Order: sequence, then C-alpha cells, then structure tokens
Amino acid sequence: MRVALAEDSVLFREGLVRLLESAGFEVVGQADDAIGLLDVVGRAHPDVAITDIRMPPTHTTEGLDAAIRIRTEYGDVGVLVLSQYVETQHAMALLAEQDGRVGYLLKDRVTDLDAFIESVRRIGAGESVIDPQVVAQLLGRRRDRDPLDELSDRERQILALMAEGRSNQGLCDLLFLSPKTIETHVHSIFLKLGLRPEAGDHRRVLAVIAFLRSSRDPETLTVDRPWARPSSPAP
Repeated sequence: MRVALAEDSVLFREGLVRLLESAGFEVVGQADDAIGLLDVVGRAHPDVAITDIRMPPTHTTEGLDAAIRIRTEYGDVGVLVLSQYVETQHAMALLAEQDGRVGYLLKDRVTDLDAFIESVRRIGAGESVIDPQVVAQLLGRRRDRDPLDELSDRERQILALMAEGRSNQGLCDLLFLSPKTIETHVHSIFLKLGLRPEAGDHRRVLAVIAFLRSSRDPETLTVDRPWARPSSPAP
C-alpha cells in the first residue's frame, strides 16, 4: 500500500515514515504543508494520504481542507487526518459528504502501533475510521428530540461502532454476535432513523451522520463496551 504524508514537525513526520515503512507501506512522498501534500498526491497518486489537521501557514484547518479536496478530486485516494485534540466539528466536516476512505484519529493513537497501522490499512481498503474518543464525546452530547432516542442501548452501541468505521463483520468480531443478529440490529437502526431500502448502501453513511449530528452539549462519556466473549456466537 502506497502512502503520502504531510506533517510540519520534522521529528513526528520522520517517526511516522519509519513506522509505516517498517509495517510494509511504501511512503511515496512527504510534505511539510497542505500545498505540498496536494502536489504529492497529484504526482504519486497514493492509496492513502495522511495529514495533520493544522498545517502552515495559519495552523488552522489547512490539513482538513486538503483532505476534503483530495477526496473530492481523487476518489480512490483515502485520507487520514490526525489531530492533537478532539475536535468533533472537524470530524463531521470530513465525514459529512464522503462515502468511505476517510479517517480522523488523535495523534496519541499513533502510540498504539498496531491500531494505527490497522487504521491506515482499513482506510486504504475503503473503510472509514473515527477515533473512539471522538465517538465517545459525540455519544455524550444530546439534544431535545434526538433522532436516536428510539434506539435501544444495543442499537446505540452498534451505531457508535459503525461511526468508528466498523463493518458488519467487524461488529461480529467485537460484540461476539452472529452475522444474522448484527444484520437484524443494523436493519432496525435504519428503520428507526427513517432510512428506507431505496437509499441503498448509502444508508450506512446517513446513519453515521445522524449519529454525529445528534449532539449539542459538550459532556464527554465513555462508549460503553461491556461485551464478554461467550463460548459460541449469540443467536
């Protein structure tokens, strides 16, 4: 898998390059600002472009803007945005109009090497990845007439994991439920959110967007993951 990288901190950028190369990725280009990243992507056409959300010259949203532009202009190039802090509005901006191949992770997540490498591979394979801390914060932010109020606790748990980019098979592996049970829960989520079958595969993206937008207050909760592995898949 071919990767391009943009980060204005030389030490952090070099560390990422070594990490990616040691995991078998080919780093096809590096940049220290968003303009340089766009140039690398245009020339090398990587599978995934990784960028800090805050880049020169203003250190505001240059990296995010570049990521959204890359997804718009190069549909088969995935993007992974790294952030120092949880900034849910930026995660929503990245995901709002995209259908897969996007990721938003905190920089601290890089220290979990296996999880970080898995995230890059998943994005390159067409999935989406959202940092669990971002999902936890969104899960804890509620408003009146929340469109998710009709969901059961299990359905909210599954939708939270879907917002992290988990596929149905990934949900089976994490929750130790059978594929049929997961499909039933996902179907129920779609119906309760008013996402009818005519919406096709895009229903999954629309469900995640509904989850991301069901927030107002800045309260932070931990995503509940009380599963324990049974001896066999639940029916």
